[in-house]
Amino acid sequence: MSENYKITIQNLLTVKSIITILLTAIFSYLAVVGRISGEQFLTIFSVVIAFYFGTQYQKNCDSGGELNE
Repeated sequence: MSENYKITIQNLLTVKSIITILLTAIFSYLAVVGRISGEQFLTIFSVVIAFYFGTQYQKNCDSGGELNE
């Protein structure tokens, strides 16, 4: 396994990433079974994703690096 893949896997296993993935899966399930509306799902999902990418961006700015994807 190359070094880039190892780093990517390590980044995906952070608590923040796991929570983001779990919340996405849970709210997707709730939207599919009709427990929440599409509008509610979009609002919740937008907040979760904005927080995730906002903290990633801030982390990269604080370390002096560019946004790595």
